[in-house]
Amino acid sequence: MGILKMAWRNIGRNRRRTAVTVGAMTLGLFAMVIWFAMLEGMLNDMEETIVEVDVGDLQMHAPTYLDDPSLYTVIDDVDALLPRLAAAGFRASARLVGAGLAAAHDSAAGASLRGVDVEDDARVSVIATRLAEGAWLDDGDPAGVVVGRRLARSLNLALGDELVVLSQATDGGIANDLYTVRGILDSVSDGVDRSAVFLTEAAFRELFFMPAGAHEIVVRKSDDVELAAAVETAQGLAPDLDTQSWRSLMPTIATYLDSARAAMGLVSAVIYIVIAILILNAMLMAVFERIREFGVLKALGVEPRQVLALIFVESGLQTGLALVAGMVLAVPTLWYLAEFGIDTGALGGVTVIGASFATVWRASASPAAFITPATTLVVLVLLAVIYPAMKAARISPVEAMRHQ
Repeated sequence: MGILKMAWRNIGRNRRRTAVTVGAMTLGLFAMVIWFAMLEGMLNDMEETIVEVDVGDLQMHAPTYLDDPSLYTVIDDVDALLPRLAAAGFRASARLVGAGLAAAHDSAAGASLRGVDVEDDARVSVIATRLAEGAWLDDGDPAGVVVGRRLARSLNLALGDELVVLSQATDGGIANDLYTVRGILDSVSDGVDRSAVFLTEAAFRELFFMPAGAHEIVVRKSDDVELAAAVETAQGLAPDLDTQSWRSLMPTIATYLDSARAAMGLVSAVIYIVIAILILNAMLMAVFERIREFGVLKALGVEPRQVLALIFVESGLQTGLALVAGMVLAVPTLWYLAEFGIDTGALGGVTVIGASFATVWRASASPAAFITPATTLVVLVLLAVIYPAMKAARISPVEAMRHQ
């Protein structure tokens, strides 16, 4: 208790030195929390856009569809397969995919036409919430479509504009119809942004004269099920179909995310080293400025281990103050960055190797964003104080009194 009281008095006696030391720790903690949360938020958003918005955890196709996508290559027993997937704990929805020409005003562009069951698709995708303008598809409005943001820009489309779609139907005839733009998507992915036109399932089947079948089944697993295990289970339910996880469907992006997380750890390590040097400098200053003081204590009979304990207790108290101050600064900042984020809309949406980030870059306010930096700070302080503490504990009173 005597050492604790002495340590508290010591850190309050020289307020400037304490402020510099605690300030260095606080700055380091604040930087680590914000850095970790913003990078994790960026990577999480990218993966969420892939899994929750566009691709799903895994997809099922007819065996040759991915090698040669065709309007005629379909999954025939969709109505029987979907209930089996639901019974196995999956959420699944069938989608229809076709290609055609979209035209509006005096412009035309290639379009990827996607027919979705509005109710079923809402269980596997949150794309309905990624609208920049307007509203999502409605079965009560079969003539209404939702288009990608870059396609809307290239065709100069606005809400309520008419869109002409031209393609070839399954019976060999011309598939063409006139639709009304009821929604424009925010940035989703490069393919969706540039060419996607979403229709209701009924409108797609009528346009392409396609009464049955589906081109792909989007499947979502439970959070407690590993991706590889989910793929294996789904393959067992439909061994004649090609079932792949999003990582297999998008290997380049999966590798990028893995590499980005590894790079994040490397850069974080560099930042931690810089912060460690900063803290070490502050701790060295705090100890070596007081060498004479420690010499007097030892001359009065204070043992080396007590000097060592005193310095560690002082460092612990200052670290505690820094943790409180750092969290007081970091929590509201992180709340703002998680709630409102940084608007990157002026960049027109950020796309990396075909995957898009949301136009608002938000932080990930997970417990790890606080626990990891706080734990790292404590370890850094502990390591930084060992050398000066050992130096002060071992110095002789005569040497300490002569210290300049």
